Amino acid sequence: MKLQVQGQRVRLRVDEAELARLLAGETVANRTLLGATTEFSQWLVLCPGSGASEGTSSTPSLVVRDGGWHVALPRDAVEAYAGHLPCRHALGFELDLGGAEVVGVDFEVDVRDSLKARGPRRRQEPPRDA
Repeated sequence: MKLQVQGQRVRLRVDEAELARLLAGETVANRTLLGATTEFSQWLVLCPGSGASEGTSSTPSLVVRDGGWHVALPRDAVEAYAGHLPCRHALGFELDLGGAEVVGVDFEVDVRDSLKARGPRRRQEPPRDA
């Protein structure tokens, strides 16, 4: 997972293998050691279920802990996004952190890796009149 942070916007970019791990229910992690005792980590998971009907949340979330953060994205949104790969756009979310603080999270799959894994996306032909 690649991480880019600028102001109140976080960009998380994964490759096809990491996307497959997320869709399989695994966690993708990024860890940076900053000296012998300091670590900065990010964890990315998909929210289980598809919302209130299953008693689980599909709302994206950001939980800050000492040394890093945990991001959970809605499975249904990521699955729909994955169905359109390869593509150059990101799946974007705005997370309310309370008060006036909002952080944007952009999730994307590396387009070059997707092209290698999936080949170019075929455009659907419009239906022809008979």
